Amino acid sequence: MKKKKVVIIGICITIAIALVSVIINTVAFYLPAKRKQEENERLLKEYYQTKVEAFEQENSSLSNVDIVFLGDSLTDGYDVATYYNEYTAINRGIGGDTTFGLENRLKVSAYDINPKVVCVLIGGNNLSTMMQNYEQIITKLKTNLPSSKIVLLSLTALGGNFASKNKVVIENNQYIKSLAQKHSVEFVDLFTALYDYDSGEIKSAYTTDGAHLSNQGYEVITSKIKPVVSALIE
Repeated sequence: MKKKKVVIIGICITIAIALVSVIINTVAFYLPAKRKQEENERLLKEYYQTKVEAFEQENSSLSNVDIVFLGDSLTDGYDVATYYNEYTAINRGIGGDTTFGLENRLKVSAYDINPKVVCVLIGGNNLSTMMQNYEQIITKLKTNLPSSKIVLLSLTALGGNFASKNKVVIENNQYIKSLAQKHSVEFVDLFTALYDYDSGEIKSAYTTDGAHLSNQGYEVITSKIKPVVSALIE
């Protein structure tokens, strides 16, 4: 009986040691990842604030703005001054931004410069929650910029490590399109022009990493956006 009790205790100690080992290894793996995520979030917040402050300073020198582009990194990296050089085109994209971040900065990004056309490309960084406030962005733009025309741009196709998200992107694009119809604003489908139906991903020539666009990719979306924007301005 005593020997059996010792064996049971030994087994319990072995299990306890194994559990402690698992916990230690998990913590050792998790903490660096968590710290890295926290650092990324901190840097994104700093970048967001820096960009917003730059927009505020720029606004005082702007007048007769034809187009403002609102969005995240896809817009941030879009050389709108070159692609739309016949117009006064202003880039108000912030890398890493979400629909919530955009909604919070609509005044400095759009209202204060009263553009003729507002192009919106947002949601790629919060695909699962973008529908919570996307419509609010539209209604606020219409309320505060009653004379401006609104163009909703579809989310772009993804590839590589991001390709699995294309199903959600397609569903969300249908939602954006339905909102465009509901609010009588323009909708431009960028996804189809970029998508390779054979591979189920964005065409490789149009992207740098599966999520962001190459120069060729920007040329493609410009060919879709520009005719719509030009018609609204002219």
